[in-house]
Amino acid sequence: MTKKISLLIVDDEESVRDSLYNWFIEDGYYVDCAENAKEALSMLESRKYNIILADIKMPGMDGLEMHRRIKALNKESIVIIMTAFASVETAVQALKDGAYDYITKPFDPDDLSHLIRNAADQINLQSENEALKNKIISLENIDDIVGNSKAMVKVLKEVENVAPSNSSVIITGESGTGKELIAKAIHSNSPRKYFPMVTVHCGALTESLLESELFGHEKGAFTGAMFNRKGRFEMADGGSIFLDEIATISPKMQVELLRVLETKKFMRVGGNREIESDFRVISATNRNLKKMVDSGEFREDLYYRLNVLNIEIPPLRERNEDIPELVSHFIKKYCTSMSRNIVGIDDAALKRLQEYDFPGNVRELENMIERAIVVGNGKEILLKDLPLGKESVNTSFESLHDLEKKYIHETLIKYNWNISRSARALKIDRVTLYNKIRKYGLKKGKKT
Repeated sequence: MTKKISLLIVDDEESVRDSLYNWFIEDGYYVDCAENAKEALSMLESRKYNIILADIKMPGMDGLEMHRRIKALNKESIVIIMTAFASVETAVQALKDGAYDYITKPFDPDDLSHLIRNAADQINLQSENEALKNKIISLENIDDIVGNSKAMVKVLKEVENVAPSNSSVIITGESGTGKELIAKAIHSNSPRKYFPMVTVHCGALTESLLESELFGHEKGAFTGAMFNRKGRFEMADGGSIFLDEIATISPKMQVELLRVLETKKFMRVGGNREIESDFRVISATNRNLKKMVDSGEFREDLYYRLNVLNIEIPPLRERNEDIPELVSHFIKKYCTSMSRNIVGIDDAALKRLQEYDFPGNVRELENMIERAIVVGNGKEILLKDLPLGKESVNTSFESLHDLEKKYIHETLIKYNWNISRSARALKIDRVTLYNKIRKYGLKKGKKT
């Protein structure tokens, strides 16, 4: 089986439940049991089952009525009717209501195992088709970008306008607004979409590592260079290269990058052969590059080379009308990955989210919803499931810059300045954390 299939056995006879349970556990399925329809429907509210084996004759609600209610909850579940009272009428009615099949008691073990295997194969095939469909769709349109506010409609229109050209694009906006998602949308709607989009997170690499990452290196170019390695510019031939956090690169790298953008030619570190590559540059930053140019921190000629076309992504607080749609999107995303059956969000919780400023933007909202799905127990996300305590709504910081600085410093203190543990807690690598410490001038024992 491609994935572990879950089964729910619903029968009022304990001997039937026990035998089927042991039977399918040995076959490698995940199995739960319920002794009546009411108990089964209650279990289905808290999790999804791929296949449900339901007896047709049970005290209270019968199998046919339970099947209709199951389909109302989750149309994707496969229901197989079990009956000791086989008749054309009951079988036809079950199939009319959308049952996958029916089987009569007493069961032939081989027949039942074969029926379940066929149902499992159908589920796995549907999952594979859906994954392939989603992959194809992501290469052709921008449906993954959620939002119908005027601000986002404007961004999507700009994506459609700039995608067909070969000109450099710079995407600006605060951290967490989805700059990389916009970059992917530009690439996947361009003539270059059949070639790779290569991503480089410039802020996570030191100057020497970034140089090797972009240009590649020859064997023996430096200690540890045991073989020739292609750089990202070379890998992006025919496609696009996305340079995230472009404002963090050093003056030396700015000079080298400018030359490559002008000529589309470069040499590997330690090499003497010029390499030519046809790529489109898409870059992103959360800083004001024009101010950096004015202060001498960023080269003016490189700025204009990168900033041929510009797309600015608005922060979430300026498009809070998109929050309900984003919440629905993330609920569906994480319920699918976690096999949870949360169907929505409580009105009070949604109202609180729409009132919140979201200094971390869409990324912060996504993390909130993921956490709420993990800790929540009901069919809806409630206010108590959201991490919106006093610490989350503190708006006394002057800027997102100050908020990030304070958060990183508090994390370092929490882990006694252990860089590895702090980086894991922050979900960044050690090099990025060192860069942040240097950027904010953080020191052990010094208050922010």
